[in-house]
Amino acid sequence: MFKAIVLDKVEDQQTVAFKELDEAQLPEGDVTVRVAYTTMNYKDALALTGSAPIAKSYPMVPGIDFAGVVETSDNPEYKPGDQVVLNGWGVGEKHWGGLAEKVRVPGEWLVPLQAPFTPRQAMGLGTAGYTAMLCVLALEKQGVKPTDGPILVTGAAGGVGSVAVAVLAKLGYEVAAMTGRPEEADFLKMLGASSIVDRAEYSEKGRPLAKEQWAGAIDVAGGQVLANVCAAMKYRGVVAACGLAAGMGFPATVAPFILRGVTLVGVDSVMAPKAERLEAWQRLAADLDISKLEQLVTEVPFDEVLEKAPLMMQGQIRGRIVVPVSGE
Repeated sequence: MFKAIVLDKVEDQQTVAFKELDEAQLPEGDVTVRVAYTTMNYKDALALTGSAPIAKSYPMVPGIDFAGVVETSDNPEYKPGDQVVLNGWGVGEKHWGGLAEKVRVPGEWLVPLQAPFTPRQAMGLGTAGYTAMLCVLALEKQGVKPTDGPILVTGAAGGVGSVAVAVLAKLGYEVAAMTGRPEEADFLKMLGASSIVDRAEYSEKGRPLAKEQWAGAIDVAGGQVLANVCAAMKYRGVVAACGLAAGMGFPATVAPFILRGVTLVGVDSVMAPKAERLEAWQRLAADLDISKLEQLVTEVPFDEVLEKAPLMMQGQIRGRIVVPVSGE
């Protein structure tokens, strides 16, 4: 038996509760993992609060991330005792996820835990940190260099944004951190931000073309914020978009793209190929100051996860939540 958070549906109403499950109930897969640490992302908070239809079937164990130790494996790439990480692939949505003591998944969804990270540190990054690194890689692949000018990071005090700020700063970029929480300014400067931008400046409808300010941007907001970010890009600037915290709409014009040659790159972390996942985790291991990682992390006991989900929905969570399930 193992403990898990289970989403279910009763008369079209979603329920959520801790339950004891039998290992025989685990879904199909060729690797069974004992979860050491998991986390709670924005998507998990949506699922746990029922704010969006994240679960595609019921019952569902939420949790789009986990790090743990292989218990059994029929996959030649993994053997019992191996430390592994999973991000995305629809776990917590279509396949039982990481808010549980045990998971069973196809081995091709896993990546080896990268040194020097511990399972706890890997979940301190989680999908948010891995997505942040995919965004940094997208800027690099489009040729954005530190000498080109400042990089704007929206939602900078959140999971993706905080890791992006720390990585970009270590790589030598000048980073402008956008947030709606001015009280987080010192935290963001500690991570390496050179300046703080008030989100309110980008939240209302702006001009099709604004003053050229940013050589690159990493955006988690979408909506009007993304439209205004694109309008303020420098000539041939690049925006890596990975989120929709401010909405799925995109009330922009084509002006930034055809008059300034701006590039808008979509970044998807859920179905990214394994080679890109490995590259992102290897680069995180090389380009993130681990001493700063702990500043991003709040540890929440497994049995308190449900209490924290509404706070994340309200934007009250700084950085990353790590959930110890069975420890290291």
